[in-house]
Amino acid sequence: MYFKDIIGQEEIKKQLIHSAQTGVVPHAQLFTEQGGAGAFPLALAYARYLNCTNRTETDACGHCPSCLKYNELAHPDLHFVFPIVSKKEKKKEICDDYLTEWRSFLKEHIYFNLDSWLEYIDAGNSQALIYSKESDEILRKLSLKIYEAPYRVLFVWLPEKLHQTCANKLLKIIEEPPQNTVILMISEHPDLILGTILSRAQRIHVRGIHPEAIISSMMNQFNLTPEDAKQVAHLANGNYLKAIETISLGEENKFYLEQFKSIMRNSWARNVRGMKDLADTLAAIGRERQKNFLAYCQHLIRENFIYQFQSPELNYMNLDEASFSVKFAPFVNERNVIDIMEELAKAEQHISQNVNAKMVFFDLSLKLTVLIKR
Repeated sequence: MYFKDIIGQEEIKKQLIHSAQTGVVPHAQLFTEQGGAGAFPLALAYARYLNCTNRTETDACGHCPSCLKYNELAHPDLHFVFPIVSKKEKKKEICDDYLTEWRSFLKEHIYFNLDSWLEYIDAGNSQALIYSKESDEILRKLSLKIYEAPYRVLFVWLPEKLHQTCANKLLKIIEEPPQNTVILMISEHPDLILGTILSRAQRIHVRGIHPEAIISSMMNQFNLTPEDAKQVAHLANGNYLKAIETISLGEENKFYLEQFKSIMRNSWARNVRGMKDLADTLAAIGRERQKNFLAYCQHLIRENFIYQFQSPELNYMNLDEASFSVKFAPFVNERNVIDIMEELAKAEQHISQNVNAKMVFFDLSLKLTVLIKR
């Protein structure tokens, strides 16, 4: 990963390059984003640049021994921590057990999210976590002498997924890591990170990608017309993953939309049999997808409420969603929108707490039968 591979984010690139060139490198840094803005590739390009022995004013050289090892993500002073699914029968209980898959995944993806990673490792219905056992591995790695690089770099992708025991054990090492050790954390939900970790890291907020950068990328990489690229950039709202999803039809998005239609129609018609069948369907898709579906529902409720204001620039729906909203939007109004959003958020919280999914979705449908008719 090089700075040149990252779409937009020129200000942050300059900031990171200046940090490396001046040698003012905070030992613990937290990159935050709302998803699809490029926080992880920025952090990885930064780590490469820090250790490049022949770097230019704008990027790593790509030819020195350090860069060649970074190309394979196999530098001895580069370590990764990321959410995994424990599979005791396959002896996969720590991040290093997934290192081969992780390296292959990163070589194929510049922009990615937790869903794409879990799909890549065939996680099934399990929720991903950075398990408590990982803390011992981290402490062991950081206790060793730096092998050859100016900086040893530890990546922690999604520290909000740290098991509390693991997070507590890492507080000391984050506050005072060994000399020339840099800890780079990348988060999409920093509000879920342990407060004592947040206070020990310098925060770098990665804003959504500027529309002009997405438009340029869509035109250059996918040969979109300026008009189509502009529409894609609007729907993406700074998220490059959403931009890609928009032009690749987004099968997952279509599935979520169909389930959203079903849950609303069943609730309106008080179709109890349909509610039970839908609860069975949604219970089978796995916890992470269930949470994503509920987040998607909240997004669509918000968009349908805004739709009634007749201000297209405020809406972020694709053609299928907008077509459905023509008839559905009047049912989302000032009398019920807040309560519907609260019920969806509550259901998402219950799924995160491993409450029985069939019960959660059936109960949600029953509550919507009252709210949708206000």
